[in-house]
Amino acid sequence: MIMKKMFIAVVAVVLMAVGAPAQDWAKAKLEKSPRHGEWVKVKQGKRDVESFITYPEVKEKATAVVVIHEIFGLSDWVRDVTDQLAEAGYIAIAPDLLSGMAPKGGGTAELGGPDGARKVIGSLPPDQITADLNAVVDYVSKLPACNGKVIVIGFCWGGGQSFRFATNNKDIKAALVFYGTGPEKAEDIARIQCPVYGFYAGNDARVDATVPKSEELMKNAKKTFEPVTYEGAGHGFMRAGEAPDASPENKKARDAAWKRVKEILKKS
Repeated sequence: MIMKKMFIAVVAVVLMAVGAPAQDWAKAKLEKSPRHGEWVKVKQGKRDVESFITYPEVKEKATAVVVIHEIFGLSDWVRDVTDQLAEAGYIAIAPDLLSGMAPKGGGTAELGGPDGARKVIGSLPPDQITADLNAVVDYVSKLPACNGKVIVIGFCWGGGQSFRFATNNKDIKAALVFYGTGPEKAEDIARIQCPVYGFYAGNDARVDATVPKSEELMKNAKKTFEPVTYEGAGHGFMRAGEAPDASPENKKARDAAWKRVKEILKKS
């Protein structure tokens, strides 16, 4: 009986480790950054959207990038992405779209970790997500340090939201979609006014199966859609490719994709 209980405990720990990606390395990296990052509250009606923003060290006004988090909510890794974008010369802001969704009104940090965030995120009203993102775009575009241009980038769940947001905001200059699914209705695609850039993993059959339909819909609507698949990489390779235990395939995909991100941002 004792051995059985020990076995169950070990299995539970393993499952928790698999389901909840540890990001201490991302937090440590962020804490060493010389750039200015801070928490801000973005007003959206009666909601306060907690957001993390990082500023670049540049002389001129900069383009802003809105970072849409994974299904795990606003994590340390997502905050570190804002720092990496700031290092590249952009103002980067990551809204916690789970703001106010915790039992006592908090956000991601109060939901008990990645599993808690994942349970709640599917219940977010689509109109609320759009309104939150619109509020963040409006907020960051009007900052004195911003040149008025805003680009959206999303990962996993956020990748799908980035594609969807392009159908609902005509002012963004580009949408970068990391391993996220696209809208399925032609009338939604028709509203897109910016180029959409896709980043997909070769070992991600669930998402990859949706790409041909997105290509077809975007082509029929005469919209720009440029998908790239990184062979050998798995879903979530941007985060996994930075982790200390990153596989060679994920690391290679992450580095290649990050180079492409900077090229796209530069020309947008």
